Amino acid sequence: MALEWTEGVLTKIVDETSNTKRFYFEIPSLETFDFIPGQFVTMDLPIHEQKNKRWRSYSIASAPNGTNTFELVIVLLEGGLGTTYLFKEAKVGTKITLRGPQGVFVLPKNFEHDVYFICTGTGIAPFRSMIRYIHEHKIPHNNIHLIFGCRKFEDGLYIDELKELEANEPGFHFHPCYSRETEVPAGSHKGYVHPVYQELLKENKETAHVWLCGWKAMIDDARKNMTELGLDKKQVHFESFG
Repeated sequence: MALEWTEGVLTKIVDETSNTKRFYFEIPSLETFDFIPGQFVTMDLPIHEQKNKRWRSYSIASAPNGTNTFELVIVLLEGGLGTTYLFKEAKVGTKITLRGPQGVFVLPKNFEHDVYFICTGTGIAPFRSMIRYIHEHKIPHNNIHLIFGCRKFEDGLYIDELKELEANEPGFHFHPCYSRETEVPAGSHKGYVHPVYQELLKENKETAHVWLCGWKAMIDDARKNMTELGLDKKQVHFESFG
């Protein structure tokens, strides 16, 4: 059944980095906006006459909390009509037509095996939602590794929050990677995400499950690497953009 469009109201905007913002929305017609961590919403933005050229989808970055609100983290794309509208024209109080939740790239049903969440940029959004939900609901799990790649320190998303979760959630391991920094602090990695997960997966590649989210180029490389490591296709789940 097709999801119905509804009205969302932009309630807060937070500058996260020089080109990334956090957008908070409320859906007044609902008492509770229920979704599974990892799902996304589609927005109908006033950027084109044709409907299908107005639609933009974004993963939900917050965990479901029993309210009618949710958070998105969005990067400004050069020449992108959707993000240009959200960054330059939308403001607190702006009403946006949207539908959701949608998507099957969602929180695993069980954590009997070690899980590897691998992402770049705003691809961290669904994993941040999942990790917060796991922590807040005390969901039992084996090791969970979140491997997040960005260019420089100032490009990091939710870094302090995820480090705090690592300190307070047994079995959760956070691995921030910086591709354009020459020196990084303890607990972080210099370079891309690929060497980090390749080393981690050596020990339990037969049973590990991998979740990939981010730019298509990263995911294509990672999927190739997973095959070379010997992982079965059923062990690898992905959602790409760009």
